[in-house]
Amino acid sequence: MTLKQRLMDDVKVAMKGGDKTRVTCLRMVRSKILEQEVALRADKGKDYELDDDEATQVLSGYAKQRRDSIDSYRQGGREDLAAREEAELKIIEEYLPKQLSEDELREIVIQAVAESGASSPREMGKVMKIVMPRVRGAADGKLVNRIVQEILAKPEP
Repeated sequence: MTLKQRLMDDVKVAMKGGDKTRVTCLRMVRSKILEQEVALRADKGKDYELDDDEATQVLSGYAKQRRDSIDSYRQGGREDLAAREEAELKIIEEYLPKQLSEDELREIVIQAVAESGASSPREMGKVMKIVMPRVRGAADGKLVNRIVQEILAKPEP
């Protein structure tokens, strides 16, 4: 079953169960996926549909928006809105791959540094090109960036 089909089925289940928050969130996710499909149809044909990897990228971006909103609401003292965003984020995360721990991510970055031959923070782009496709949807880009910077900043033993 594709991710899109799973989302459609889950919307129906949520509607039958009366879970308004879930219905609203899943409909928004579906509309984000449709927006991306429409944007790509000019280049890829009028019947183009996102595959699961592309749909996961859309979900990851939407989850990132929710995380940013949570931070903004907390800074503004709006705990009620932050709580609502957190509820939506939990729903979105159900459809994303399991998030990597910092240790798992650190191992992937160390391997990528070895593969790329990068030895200084100036070569961060080489490492990011290797790491990001491997962790797409399973790690936040900011966290990946921070870990890459830490590892490249350390002098080699």
